[in-house]
Amino acid sequence: MSAIRTILLAEDSPADAEMAIDALREANLANPIVHVEDGVEVLEYLYRKGRFADRPDEVPVVLLLDIKMPRMDGLEVLQRIRADEKLRRMPVVILSSSREESDLARSWDLGVNAYVVKPVDIQQFFEAVKTLGQFWALVNEAPSREG
Repeated sequence: MSAIRTILLAEDSPADAEMAIDALREANLANPIVHVEDGVEVLEYLYRKGRFADRPDEVPVVLLLDIKMPRMDGLEVLQRIRADEKLRRMPVVILSSSREESDLARSWDLGVNAYVVKPVDIQQFFEAVKTLGQFWALVNEAPSREG
């Protein structure tokens, strides 16, 4: 049996991060949660750089990604992930307060798996994360985007 993979949470708001972590804990997911505060830290984590250099070489089971973050926004992170052969199938859920049509459209164009608008309905968030987690734990790859 393989080790339980990490959930990576990229969120610069401490209150929103706490809410997401509480939601994940209440969903009884056994996955460890790593919280980073901006897009640069997401990439440092994924590429095992800086303070993450010693972490195990595994792709997170899911990335919960805010769009509006300092240093590098979530859409740029998503674009880089989808361009990387090793990371492109990692499921990404955007958690954003943005209701801007352009953010939503760009997220889908870049291959996001789900888009949740904050403040989220906690129950919906639990269900989405639980379903994604169970699905990707089984198949370990995102569904093909070809029609």
